[in-house]
Amino acid sequence: MDRPGVVDREPDPYEPVEAPEAPTFPTAEPTEHGERGYEPIKPRSGIGDLLRKLAAPIVGFGFLLLKFGGLLLKFKVVTTGASMLVSIAAYTWIWGLPFAIGFVLLILVHELGHVYELRRQGVPTSAPLFIPFLGASIFLKEHPASAWKEFQLAIAGPLLGSLGALGVYAVAVAEDSNKLRAIAFLGFFINLFNLLPVVPLDGGRIVAAIHPALWVLGLVGLLALVLFRPNGILVLILVFAALELWQRWKTRQFAGNGSYYSVLPWQRLTAALSYFGLAALLVVGIHATHVPHHF
Repeated sequence: MDRPGVVDREPDPYEPVEAPEAPTFPTAEPTEHGERGYEPIKPRSGIGDLLRKLAAPIVGFGFLLLKFGGLLLKFKVVTTGASMLVSIAAYTWIWGLPFAIGFVLLILVHELGHVYELRRQGVPTSAPLFIPFLGASIFLKEHPASAWKEFQLAIAGPLLGSLGALGVYAVAVAEDSNKLRAIAFLGFFINLFNLLPVVPLDGGRIVAAIHPALWVLGLVGLLALVLFRPNGILVLILVFAALELWQRWKTRQFAGNGSYYSVLPWQRLTAALSYFGLAALLVVGIHATHVPHHF
């Protein structure tokens, strides 16, 4: 209703008004888990989780010990164990403890292959001795009876060592663990490296049953690798390989009246197929387990 002397105004849409009070969220009551009132989910990681993932390979290794443990008890276990600990400490400095333990155990599985075959042939031998950055070695107290026997004892190590790496890879796939894949990669790689056709590596002893001329090819290839990628360990292996090749060349006529390197055609074929087939499978294993270094 209009009143005399009073003019009604429309409300100004731009006139400031007081903002309503902002709503607040309820505050969680503090509990034993902290002010948030709940325990946040934490990803499982670290040494404990990795050791849990390694449980299956360790159990498998335990079965190996049950089978070959009697053989190991006849060796100087203290010396072998002490050298293993030294190697683990050395590799820990580079890769960390989990990788060091996994790597040394895979080397041990490799050596168990040699131990089994040596005991089967009745060849006396020393205890396995671990040498940091050089793997491990078993010193024979007498030579095998023939190149065929030497092939058998030489390939037993890479065969069992490759199976050990394959077991770790199977667990890595099941657990989707890049760390276990990396350990399997190391296992495949070290067994493939051992197949280089130069003595004192396993490959040099294996090719003795194929054709001793492969030693020369292996030595030339190793020399080329040293020149292309200089490395102290490769230089050391090259020196040992050259000395061993020269020694075998000088005594070739006296090794069982020249019959040491005489093998039957089926034995030569078996050695060749085993050698090159295992090398090819190890290349496949290395390709399957290669992972980036930033995981």
